Amino acid sequence: MKFEVSSAELLKKLQVAHGAVSSNPVLPILEDFLFDIKKNNLTIRSTNLESTIISKISVLADSNFSVAIPATILLNTIKSLPDHPITISVDEDTFGVTIISKFGEYKLSGDKPEDFPKLPERDNVNEFEIDADSLNNALSHTLFATSNDELRIAMTGVLMQIDYNKIIFVATDAHKLVKFSIGGINSEESSMIIVPKKGLQLLRNALPANNKATISYNQKNIFIDYEDTSYVIRLIDAKYPDYNAVIPVDNNNVLSINRGDFLSSLKRIAIYANKTTNQVVLNLGSDNLNISAKDLDFSNEANEDIHCEYSGESMQIGFNAKFLIEMLGVLQADSIKIEMSNPNKAGIILPAEQEENENLLMLIMPVMRGH
Repeated sequence: MKFEVSSAELLKKLQVAHGAVSSNPVLPILEDFLFDIKKNNLTIRSTNLESTIISKISVLADSNFSVAIPATILLNTIKSLPDHPITISVDEDTFGVTIISKFGEYKLSGDKPEDFPKLPERDNVNEFEIDADSLNNALSHTLFATSNDELRIAMTGVLMQIDYNKIIFVATDAHKLVKFSIGGINSEESSMIIVPKKGLQLLRNALPANNKATISYNQKNIFIDYEDTSYVIRLIDAKYPDYNAVIPVDNNNVLSINRGDFLSSLKRIAIYANKTTNQVVLNLGSDNLNISAKDLDFSNEANEDIHCEYSGESMQIGFNAKFLIEMLGVLQADSIKIEMSNPNKAGIILPAEQEENENLLMLIMPVMRGH
């Protein structure tokens, strides 16, 4: 049993699929790619039991067959070859694998395909199409805000709230929250699912630009398909906290500022902040923002004035500089607004102008003065 394929084309598919290969798996077979050939089409599958990646490529094969091949040694071999046709042959009795290139032969032991985990069934799925760039944008703005606290398992993933013609992505770690909405979708039902961060990180790294993706899901898994690649991610079975309850209303104090200038200033001032609280204080009252930080333990302090537009009452509000810098770094807008009600309530960060069909809201909890 053998097939011929371009080494460069195969490499592209292996690099995507390798994302779901475990380095310390619970089962040795999870260190493998599953190769399945039918009618000159090769399907490559990898899984870590939480995420599965499936990629397809055309090959010239002499028969239909399946084999599990150790992923890392195969990937490293193909990576080190220049672009030219290669032949991969498999011994149907021993599952021994031979890679034949113009330079020579490389032999490795394959495994039985039956030992590879079965693919989750796509039964009772709701399905809709989404713009891949919008999906990528949503993931770029939300994944960083998820929690790492395994005791709050729901918050370690991204909530996807599907609501007929829009989808809302929400991530929070209780210090910061991001809500990113995409309009213009067409779903036949309304539902909420929680998708683990790791699977979405793999997807974000691979999504093609200027393309469409199809999302389908049931109670156990989400399936994301584009071009000749599919991701299957097992959902988190938990209840997501009521995120709307923490978003303050009546935020009459509004700061408008250049994001890049504000970010640069915060990075300098944060050097002088207390290393436990990372607190920086925003002093608001006119079209001049004063940013300051103190570390009384070491007698360090710094402050800067920066031009802004401000409407509202004079106030001082403290934020964790680390979180604020992280959030401003993810934002892509040139100008931003921060809306506040009082120094004890969360600040809301918004791009000055929202993109078409997209709506972004970031929330950051204040650091209480004196802490």
